[in-house]
Amino acid sequence: MTNSLTQVTLANGLKVLLKEIHTAPIISSWLWYRVGSKDEVPGRTGISHWVEHMQFKGTPQFPANILDKAVSREGGSWNAFTYMDWTAYFETMPADKIDLALRLESDRMANSQFEASEVASERTVIISEREGSENEPLFQLGEAIQHAAFRIHPYHHEVIGDMADLHTMTRDDLYDHYRSYYVPNNAVMAVAGDFETDKMLARIKELFEPIPAGKEPSRLARSEPPQNGEVRLSVEGPGATTYAQVCYRFPAASHPDFFPLSVLDSLLAGPSNLNMFSGGISNKTSRLYRALVDKQLAVSIHGGSQATIDPFLYTISMTVHPKCKAEEALAAVEKEIQRVREEKVTKEEIARAIKQARALFAYGSENISNQGFWLGYSEMFANYEWFLTYLEKLSKVTVKDVQRVANEYFKPQSRVVGVYVPTEGQA
Repeated sequence: MTNSLTQVTLANGLKVLLKEIHTAPIISSWLWYRVGSKDEVPGRTGISHWVEHMQFKGTPQFPANILDKAVSREGGSWNAFTYMDWTAYFETMPADKIDLALRLESDRMANSQFEASEVASERTVIISEREGSENEPLFQLGEAIQHAAFRIHPYHHEVIGDMADLHTMTRDDLYDHYRSYYVPNNAVMAVAGDFETDKMLARIKELFEPIPAGKEPSRLARSEPPQNGEVRLSVEGPGATTYAQVCYRFPAASHPDFFPLSVLDSLLAGPSNLNMFSGGISNKTSRLYRALVDKQLAVSIHGGSQATIDPFLYTISMTVHPKCKAEEALAAVEKEIQRVREEKVTKEEIARAIKQARALFAYGSENISNQGFWLGYSEMFANYEWFLTYLEKLSKVTVKDVQRVANEYFKPQSRVVGVYVPTEGQA
């Protein structure tokens, strides 16, 4: 098997990463744009996600009504995702059909139409999506916590945007956003699979290099100031189930402390899957599961860290047991974190936590689509070297490293705690 990696920047600034993998006649092509909800201002929140939707509404060459049929007819799959720091599009195709994906992405980088009727139709779809999310207790709680945690930084708002903006944004707002950020010098193309590098690179140059570079997109520079004391909030809503979340400040993925904190995550709640498109593993051996679920303080509990450009949050989410009060569950979480801070951790525990985190990372990296994903994803917050050295850096984490970051980052005065209080049964 060949796993040769080629990195090239085209004349127009498009960065291209190619990785030959000859295990199956499949190619996965990913196009990443450095734009997400972090690049949005009040009045335009949710615009990156909406533009992503519009990229499926067609160009003169690829009208909307033939796009899905064209990809599925050739035996391929495709999708797109918008996040805080990026927007990504991918196609995984039989190797001899990948040219369709390349032509499609080069075309809609420059020629998406944004017809007024399609904008109006998609407004209804996205507002409906937002309304559906608002019916979910954890969305309501998570949004309230995000608002409280980020008063200045544009991580303040959800990717889908605020309802007021979804009602008022115009076709020209969307098109201007598209034209500002969907330029080759603001993009990374990552292709993994069964191809010959020279031929693939030549075809990419042929399709993408004629697209002119754009102006360097504007970026918001609004750092979040330090948090001075714990923030607590509650959200009331329908239902009979109580949920709770505890959120601590978490560094950018490029920060050295990201790795010992990832081991701490694995120890406390089971490892987080940084590849958001693959599955997870059981967390039943984690400290929080044993302390809360096994003791019937919570029905379920999970931890979550994410690889971001700027510092974000580490979130512990729990479904509180119906026989238990939220404060009891929250106290049990704090007790387990305090145990780590007070050095009640063994080398064997850390070794097991590292092993589980490494295993999950490996599971989320093995197939061709995941290889293509990591090629581009790691470029959004660091570079591909970050991916290649991730397992090595995890393996070097020590007990002292974990205790140090637990004391530095998981302090009560720097956290946001939220509880969803169900109104069913209230007098």
